[in-house]
Amino acid sequence: MTDEAGPFELDNTGQPGTEAELLAILSARIERMLEEQPEYLMSLLYRLDVLEKNIVPVMHPGAPEPPHIGLARLVLERQKQRMETKRSVQSRPIEEGDDWDW
Repeated sequence: MTDEAGPFELDNTGQPGTEAELLAILSARIERMLEEQPEYLMSLLYRLDVLEKNIVPVMHPGAPEPPHIGLARLVLERQKQRMETKRSVQSRPIEEGDDWDW
């Protein structure tokens, strides 16, 4: 896995044009991970801070859509939240003398 591909190892060449295309690509990758690497997938969801309380209903057999699609939606929503937080929260750079003298 390379850092350029991201945690889901998606190919960065040929970027999807729409959110629906990204959802399709991500859900296909998550479907494969559910079958082949479920522990790794859960680890990624934890690292991305996708809440367990949101994962459980998506994984339930009675969920309105297949688990891989529901998980892909959760990942996309979390990433959108992270991007919005980065836009709205400005941190100032640490300067010498900002109580970092040991």
